[in-house]
Order: sequence, then C-alpha cells, then structure tokens
Amino acid sequence: MNKLGLLGKNISYSFSRAYFKEKFENEAITDASYENFDIEDIKNFPDIIKNTPNLKGLNVTIPYKEDVMPYLDKINKKAKAIGAVNTIRITKKGKLIGYNTDCYGFKKTLEPFVKPHHKKALILGTGGASKAVAYSLKELGIEYAYVSRKLSNHVQFSYDTLTENDVKNHEVIINCTPLGTFPDIEDCPNIPYQGIGENHILFDLIYNPEQTTFLGHGKKNGATIINGANMLKLQAEKSWSIWDLY
Repeated sequence: MNKLGLLGKNISYSFSRAYFKEKFENEAITDASYENFDIEDIKNFPDIIKNTPNLKGLNVTIPYKEDVMPYLDKINKKAKAIGAVNTIRITKKGKLIGYNTDCYGFKKTLEPFVKPHHKKALILGTGGASKAVAYSLKELGIEYAYVSRKLSNHVQFSYDTLTENDVKNHEVIINCTPLGTFPDIEDCPNIPYQGIGENHILFDLIYNPEQTTFLGHGKKNGATIINGANMLKLQAEKSWSIWDLY
C-alpha cells in the first residue's frame, strides 16, 4: 500500500485527506492511502519518515513549509527560489525531494481575473504560502508589497501603518494569514476595508469557510472575490503528478 499524507500542525480541518480519499474512490485506486501527520514540532518529522513504511509523498502546510527544508535531501529549483516547500516526494532510495505547487495553484486560479489595471498587490502575511504568492505575482508582472505586524527590510507596511489610500492603490489583495479559518470565522486581517472598490480582487487562501469575513468585506464593496478552494485542488493534482506512483 502506497502511503501519502499531510504534514502540519492542528490540521484536523484539512481539505487534503478528504480530497484524496474521494480521488482514490473515483479513480478506483485501491493501493494508496492518505493520512494526516499532525505534529507539535518539526523535530518530530524524521520520526514520521522512519516509522511510516511505504511512505511515498507528503503535502506540507502551516507552519512547516519553511521549517521542513533543512530536513530534505534535495530541493527543486523553483521551490528553492520561492523559499518554501509544500510537496515532498520520497524516492525509491529514500531520498526526500522538496517542491512547491502552491505557486502553480495560485497563479492558475488568479490569472483569469487579472486585468490591465491590476498592477500592484498587497500580500497579507509573511509565511511560506506568501512566498509562493509573491513568486507568482512576479511571474504575472504584478508589483507587490508585504503587510505584517512589524515593518522590516522585506515588509513595506504594517497593519498599523497601512492607510486607506494604500489599499486603494493596490487593487489585488491576498490574505496569506490563517485569520478567518474555521472555527474562528469572525476573524480577519485588520486593514482599511473602506479603501476597497469594484476594481479590486480579494483572494483568500482560506477555503473553510467558503466566504471568509475578509472576502465578505470585499464583496460588500463590489470587489471580485476568490477563495482558496480551486488553488488547493490544482496544487493537489500537481502534487499527485510529482509523486508519480504509477
């Protein structure tokens, strides 16, 4: 039995296990399983590799997309450039190879909605997923700036300094934080939502709930809103092709 799974922390809510279970049923795949590997600390990762026979591949989610990288034998060129890994292939010789499929899923989902006026974006959050988003925006020719709690060399805006005018001037806004994820569905990033208009795209990497409070603010102001469901499906299928089990 080929084993696959999701590496993360507090991931009982995750879409991945249900997605692959359905995929296996629909495609009559009977010799593969997918499970959650929910660990408190990345230091427990080698134990998973050691104690899980026939493990062929993993998806990686919050908060380990960057932390897992030192444990890998090789990192794909694109994942290295991004600085985050969300897919691991385990070779027949037991080598761990890291890839990033978030960038593929995000770009393919956003691209149909991008119009010529979408020249500047705000990325809310600085975790591993945000790095894939930044990489994809660069490929699309969209200038971006990070928003986080504290300013730094790489963070141009803090939540305290971001103004309504800044929001008006960045017509693509992507939430890469976990704020608003079930069950804390009332939460959302603290930005001046009054600056959002009908020319904006709001993209939330969260998929549960389907419409987060963040997206609700955008919809109220006439913006185009996109949740993370399609991105996840695309990156999951890309991961499946990387694992190449058959």
